[in-house]
Amino acid sequence: MGQSQMELQMARLGELEADMRARGSWLFSGRLTSADTATVVRQVDGRRVVSDGPFIESKEHLGGFYVIDAADLDEALGWADRTVAAIGMPIEVWPFVATAGGQATEPRPE
Repeated sequence: MGQSQMELQMARLGELEADMRARGSWLFSGRLTSADTATVVRQVDGRRVVSDGPFIESKEHLGGFYVIDAADLDEALGWADRTVAAIGMPIEVWPFVATAGGQATEPRPE
């Protein structure tokens, strides 16, 4: 990606994130460094083994993430659609697993 494309993408993401915040959906996000900076940690015979990453050999890698508060899957997919339009690449939508304590996974109050 060239510099001008990167600047356009960042501007689109800035607009998207501002809208997420204004609508109360944005909780936090994170950008990750390139895949060649990853470190893989394993256990072998009960000992830690550290090696250069990434673990999976692939053209694609996780570049960042959003954690949003969405009322349902349709709302989450709407945000995903806008994110794809901003970055020009596919993304995955994953819900959190509901837990008994559920602090970050409880549904929004009605």
